[in-house]
Amino acid sequence: MIKLKDVNKTYPGIVPLHVLKDINLEIARGELVSIMGASGSGKSTLLNILGILDNYDSGEYILDGQLIRDLSENRAAELRNNLIGFVFQSFNLISYKNALENVALPLFYRGISRRKRNAMAMAELERMGLADRATHLPGELSGGQKQRVAIARAMVTKPSIILADEPTGALDSHTSKEVMEVFRNLNAEGMTIVIVTHDPGVGAATNRIIRIVDGQITDGNA
Repeated sequence: MIKLKDVNKTYPGIVPLHVLKDINLEIARGELVSIMGASGSGKSTLLNILGILDNYDSGEYILDGQLIRDLSENRAAELRNNLIGFVFQSFNLISYKNALENVALPLFYRGISRRKRNAMAMAELERMGLADRATHLPGELSGGQKQRVAIARAMVTKPSIILADEPTGALDSHTSKEVMEVFRNLNAEGMTIVIVTHDPGVGAATNRIIRIVDGQITDGNA
């Protein structure tokens, strides 16, 4: 599903910062993995490359059989929209849209009719146990409910992979466990999920931990 071979990334500057160093990584379809590392280890840069949000300097990145390199912004956006669902620490919900509208938004950009996108969004909210919160604004939802809405939004486009960046970072420990159970259930249905986290409890809830230290993978690529 994901294959990185000798991937390097350097940010230019007076002193260039070599963030990723000869990254070799394989993630199979249907895996639930976490990428763990300290602040500054390169894990967020790695996630941005996996999500086609950032370019790499050398090496090779293959996603779902497609070589990801030197893409135009339009092509990168197309691949992101078709292949990847994103979940963020801060939820990234639109405050003046209710839960149903937030989940349906990616389908609006695909030109899907309102009736169909609302039906698809409601199906995902039901899957998350939030059908009774469909008309609630984000400000009327708990942190765990917001994150489940965000997961429903990520799932509504039927992506090939979910990339989650510190998805429990804004949640208490009990709610974090509930959100990880949602991810585990989605994985049991066959969804490939990659979670960037610094939380050992989140890592322990995944099936494989990939550790990154100073831009290098030190453990877990097996």
